[in-house]
Amino acid sequence: MIGYGATARGDFLRGLVGERFCVRNSGALAVAEGTGDHGCEYMTGGRVVILGPVGRNFAAGMSGGIAYVLDLPQIRVNREMVDLDQVEEDDAKFVREVVERHHAETGSAVAARLLADWDPGPVHQGHAQGLQAGAVGRLAGRARGRDINEAVMAAAHG
Repeated sequence: MIGYGATARGDFLRGLVGERFCVRNSGALAVAEGTGDHGCEYMTGGRVVILGPVGRNFAAGMSGGIAYVLDLPQIRVNREMVDLDQVEEDDAKFVREVVERHHAETGSAVAARLLADWDPGPVHQGHAQGLQAGAVGRLAGRARGRDINEAVMAAAHG
């Protein structure tokens, strides 16, 4: 659990991180090259940049902050409290600057490849809607004997 409850600073992490990356992040900037399940869960502020794959249930309970994810498979996102949008020009500039800093701080080959062929098109941003989430769908899906991954994602997509 890297970045749990972070309020300030910047974490630039070369490589993939495990589950629950930046849970309860409330003000920090963090970069990783991929996450396990439940990334940005209950995030209330700050910004996160993910340059690779994300696990299931990404952004569950995210009520604030912004997550930028490259090539985001929307099936992995818990959509109860977030909207997904293509990045706009100002955000694309911010993401590029962060990727440049990530490369400078870590020597990341992933960042180097992205910068060599920069195209902000496939980057998505998720931001909070401010809605209340409920657990009823998750519990009902599991009670019906469905696979837990399928139940969680079905509940997330209504």
